[in-house]
Formats: sequence, structure tokens, C-alpha cells
Amino acid sequence: MRINPTTSGSGVSTLEKKTPGRVIQIIGPVLDVAFPLGKMPNIYNALVVQGRDSVGQPINVACEVQQLLGNNQVRAVAMSAIDGLTRGMAVIDTGAPISVPVEGATLG
Repeated sequence: MRINPTTSGSGVSTLEKKTPGRVIQIIGPVLDVAFPLGKMPNIYNALVVQGRDSVGQPINVACEVQQLLGNNQVRAVAMSAIDGLTRGMAVIDTGAPISVPVEGATLG
């Protein structure tokens, strides 16, 4: 799984430039996320939840959009452990699906 924010000439990642959504509900590995009007991600887009847990450790969880719920909300599935996630954390739409690099060793 690969989520690499690209950087522009100014050194600011393109993920930081995007308008973030917010986690509104967590049920196991499933997250409901609200986005601003007109900023809804597409189905299968990768989302990145960024923040810090209660101890101050950084959290960076990749998710994939599975369903559009209406009212500017989507349902996504986390691709790793969600320990430390809380409602209200920032969620960034990467604008692309999750990708996996494939090289010669993988192809055989």
C-alpha cells in the first residue's frame, strides 16, 4: 500500500493544500467522514487520517472510500490498525485510489 504526498516547489505537500474532512463516526475499522460542500471524494479514493493520539504519538491511517452516504458524508474502511483514532480528526482525500508499486522482483 502506498500513499505518498507529492511536494510542490514550495516544499508544501499537496495533501496539506487540500480541504480536509472530519471523522464523525468510528465503528471498528469503518469510518464515516464528513467533507465540505463540493469536496466529496470518489468511491475507491484513498483517504489519509492524520493527527496525534492522546499520548502525542502521530497517527497516519490510510482508508478507502466504499460508500457515499449523502449529506456530504462517505463511509471508508481503514487499511491498518485504528488505535488512537477519535471523532473530529482531520481526513484528507488524496484524489486517487490506493496504489502498490510493482517492480521486477514482484513480477518474477
